[in-house]
Amino acid sequence: MRKFEKISFEQFKKDIIDDIKLYNDLELPKRSTKKSAGYDFRSILNITLAPNEIVKIPTGIKVCMNDNEVLMLYIRSSMGFNNNIRMCNQTGIIDADYYGSKSNEGHIFIKIQNEGNKEFKINIGDKICQGVFINFLTIDNEEEITNERFSGIGSTN
Repeated sequence: MRKFEKISFEQFKKDIIDDIKLYNDLELPKRSTKKSAGYDFRSILNITLAPNEIVKIPTGIKVCMNDNEVLMLYIRSSMGFNNNIRMCNQTGIIDADYYGSKSNEGHIFIKIQNEGNKEFKINIGDKICQGVFINFLTIDNEEEITNERFSGIGSTN
């Protein structure tokens, strides 16, 4: 099953702010047109990025997907093309086993940098990145993997 969900309000308070209205207003990612590949993630905060500034943005979202799928996150084309805003890791990779992570429920964050020469503003509700689901393949003679994810970003070394 593939679906987006809000993180719990308890996790939201821990990662972002104790604001039930902001939590209740949180929109799940959705596609803008029937032929769009990407699901648009919206900002839940007002953010101003100075030139060369980096900011980690919480989404309040987690994703459940099939074991042979990955959610790939990309900066919105217009942000990169028109304003030189980049994701720090260029493409975010959300693995299926990130969902339900013990450390943060699988809360998705994006980290962006303003590589332009002028201030860039993001308002609550602005589309900031898009997620595309991809099926992936593994090799036929792979050894059995027994390691499991217990945490978030960087936990698998």
